[in-house]
Amino acid sequence: MEKTSAPALNDALPEQLALTPTPGRPRFLVLGLLAITDGRETVVLQPSRPASLLAALLLHPGTVVSSGFLQQVVWGSRPPAGGKSALHTCVLRLRRLFAKYGISDHAIEAVPGGYRLHADVDTLDLLHFRALLAQASVSDDPETALRLAQNALQLWQEPLLANVQSDELHRDQVPRLAEERLLAVEQVFDGELRLGRHREMIAEARRAVHAHPGHEGLSALLIEALYRSGRRAEALAEYRRIHTHLAAELGVEPGPALRGLQLAVLRGDPPGGRPALSPEGALPAAPEQRTPGLGRASPATPGALVLRSLVDAGLLEEGPPGRYRVHDLLRLFAQAAGTTLSAAAPHGPTDLPPPAVG
Repeated sequence: MEKTSAPALNDALPEQLALTPTPGRPRFLVLGLLAITDGRETVVLQPSRPASLLAALLLHPGTVVSSGFLQQVVWGSRPPAGGKSALHTCVLRLRRLFAKYGISDHAIEAVPGGYRLHADVDTLDLLHFRALLAQASVSDDPETALRLAQNALQLWQEPLLANVQSDELHRDQVPRLAEERLLAVEQVFDGELRLGRHREMIAEARRAVHAHPGHEGLSALLIEALYRSGRRAEALAEYRRIHTHLAAELGVEPGPALRGLQLAVLRGDPPGGRPALSPEGALPAAPEQRTPGLGRASPATPGALVLRSLVDAGLLEEGPPGRYRVHDLLRLFAQAAGTTLSAAAPHGPTDLPPPAVG
């Protein structure tokens, strides 16, 4: 077994909020490599059948796990003859391991139909993680909620259960566990948005979206952060990216939350459901303000301001001077108003004459 130093939580919260485990009490770790720690030293378990059995029990703490499922976890689709006896032998090996690290052999209980492992926030990092997120969800203080969610994420160490050799767990259980982590990531980003830290979170949100390109919740949070930072065109580009990804990979459209967010960005609505600020990058109001790229040496005309506004809103994409690519939504608005655009517009740049100066 490999020994490593246990990672310490960077935790400035009160102890009752941080749910700090009791020092020196042995704990199981599943949010990374399967391991046992006492807070000072961590023992990483070597791949083995008892390790697979332990991981299966730890992923279902406090509940009865059937003998049939445990046999599939340990031996796959071909358990040995006398599978229940072989499973009992694995349990005995685990109990001997527990005794070595001061864990009661009653931690694993034999019950009719299977086994149950008793754990709490002090003895299992998964329950600690869930308790921190639960407190973050009900906290009335946004700063405290954010810090609790951040502390929950600090419990995770990649790669997830890489020392557990079980196709059953890696096919079904590990992806569900990874999804819990993504929900926590969303909770952290949501907390940063509530505190008005949209600029600070953009780089990290981009990395999360890059790692999970089809995750609508993460993309929605990135779109909102970009929009609130005055980067409308980038926000709309992110919507187009995930729309394309979902259509190509899954054959589906973005969900109603993402579609509603796109429309809010196109209309220039304030971000909904948050006490934070209006989007930055408001349109120029002063008639003498100069518009980059549209006659730098001359005052901006009303036509120039309209074109610049449409570019900033993502309804037009600026190309060579006097040429713009028209967004489909703008075309629909124009058609509804009885206005016709050039036939070249749906699939390529449209020639729109530069606005007159003066």
